[in-house]
Amino acid sequence: MKNSVLALLAVGGIILLSISGCASKGYIEEQVEMLSVQNQGLESEISSLRSETRHKVEEIQTKVKTFETDLAENERDISIIRDATQRNADDLQRSLNLAQEALDRATAGQQVKGKLLYEVTMSDASIPFGYDQTRLSEDAKAGLDTFANVLLGENRGVFIEIQGHTDSIGSDKYNLDLGEARAESVKRYLYLQHGIPLNRMSTFSYGESQPVTDNKTKEGRAQNRRVVLLVME
Repeated sequence: MKNSVLALLAVGGIILLSISGCASKGYIEEQVEMLSVQNQGLESEISSLRSETRHKVEEIQTKVKTFETDLAENERDISIIRDATQRNADDLQRSLNLAQEALDRATAGQQVKGKLLYEVTMSDASIPFGYDQTRLSEDAKAGLDTFANVLLGENRGVFIEIQGHTDSIGSDKYNLDLGEARAESVKRYLYLQHGIPLNRMSTFSYGESQPVTDNKTKEGRAQNRRVVLLVME
């Protein structure tokens, strides 16, 4: 009888251990599954954070590019304004220079008797400079050589006013500049090649303001493009 009871207790212990082992294994599997679900949730959250961060970085990069573009455009606008201001300053200085030259001409005229002895006209129709050119052509140089030789042969203390004229093609300012440049070319040549004193010569540009004929024809424009030398006592 006693042996039977012990046997029953032993079998019962084995059954309890088996049930306990099964319960522990199920608990562990349940915990592993729970951790797996939590891990998936964390991975999803991390992926979402990465995507959000990437979008924010792209947004910041776009704003930086936009700022750089705006900055470049502002710098370009500032450069344009600066250039326009400089051009206006140059135009103003040019006007002041022309006014001063006119005053110098008037003063120089007071130093001489002001009697016009004769004048020589060098037009593109007869002695061409070349279209839109300020450099003296060989024909123009030859004409100036003849003029200078006659002048020096007379051996008289005269004053020469060199006037630059243009046709009507181009802006007023452009034509004033072109007329002045041509007159200066003549003055420079007479000084360097023939030694005519600079204080006996002055230049002045009339631009397109004093045409001698109509500018509608090629021939008329050639006549209007001219340098006039006034020889005065």
